[in-house]
This record gives sequence, C-alpha cells and structure tokens, in this order.
Amino acid sequence: MPEKTPAGAGVFLWAEFLLLFGLGPVLILAWRRPGILFLVLWGGGLVCARLARGVGDAPRDLLVGPEVRRILRRFLLLGAALTAATWLIFPGLFLALPRLHTLFWALIMVLYPVLSVWPQEVIFRLFLRRRYAPIFGTGMGFIAASALAFGFAHVIFLNWIAVALTVAGGAMFAFDYARHRRLWLSCLEHSLYGCLVFTIGLGRFFYTGAAWHH
Repeated sequence: MPEKTPAGAGVFLWAEFLLLFGLGPVLILAWRRPGILFLVLWGGGLVCARLARGVGDAPRDLLVGPEVRRILRRFLLLGAALTAATWLIFPGLFLALPRLHTLFWALIMVLYPVLSVWPQEVIFRLFLRRRYAPIFGTGMGFIAASALAFGFAHVIFLNWIAVALTVAGGAMFAFDYARHRRLWLSCLEHSLYGCLVFTIGLGRFFYTGAAWHH
C-alpha cells in the first residue's frame, strides 16, 4: 500500500497528472507538426524512465514462463476476435497494409515495438504507476488512470476507434503490469496487439497522416 500523501502534495500530483496526460495530447493535436509525436514520445519516455529509476516496488517474484503463456493464450483469443471483427466491419481495409505495401508493413513489424511500444509502456505503465501511486494507489485506481490516460492520448488520431481500442488495451496492459511489474512483459503484450492492428487493417486509425492531413 502506498504511504499517505499530504494534501498539498496530492493536489500537486493531480495538477501534474492532468497537465501531462490531459493537456499534453491537446497541445500535440493543436500543433500538428511533423515529427512532434515522435519527439514527445521519445523525449517523454526517456525522462520518465529516468524519473522512475530506483523508485517504487520491484518486479514480483513470478514465474516468467506461465506469464508469457498467459499473454499468448489471451492474445490468440482476443486477436482472433479482433481480426474477425475487422474483416466483417472494414472489409476494404482488411490486410491492406501487408497486401499493398509489404515492405512498409515489414518495417513496421520490426520498428514498432522499439520506436513506439517501449516509450509508451514506460510513460503509461512504469512511470504512471510509480509517480502517481500516492493518489491512485497501485491497484484498480492505477489501472483506471492508466487506461484513461492511454486512451485519451490517442485523441490525436481524431477518431473514436483509436480511443476505444486503447482504453480497453490500456486497461489490460495496466492490469497485467500491476500483477507482474515487468516492463518487458508489458512491451511484449503491447507489441503483439499493436502489430496485429497494423496487419489486419486498423492501422489507418492510428496514423497521424490520415488524421492531420485531410
């Protein structure tokens, strides 16, 4: 259980949280400059990794093998459902990227986990849990805050599908992170779903070029 925080410190943490995770995406959307998303994501990820170093609790003493199998079993189930839903609802988008832009798709499969997943998991799981534990706790409060912050960050893509999927995904990633507290496992899980989204055709909803240059 986190230690009780003085009222003044709690107010400061709430203000900081709302500034970073509330106002931040709004400012990115207002600027809409090429490269701003990558700069903010990696700059924020590196700063948050530095601030979270040596703070908070260590990874839980869990067997890694069962955790990985649990992630993979759930991915097979949810991934199949998401794939089927995409095929039924967006047949024109289904597998469009690997079919029409194979090399670009392959590049995304390789670079996405490193360039996008790692800084996101640092910011929305590692840093958020450790920094704001005094106001959210480390259980359901953290999971809710992480899911909502993660989902709201995706308003920059200007569509409800990106927000809805990332709220749900953020809750799942945060729930698992709260249990195992291993960043690499969260990155693995996030990478699986992210690569699937780009493969089956939903990547269009997570692309600033489609949202910012109509």
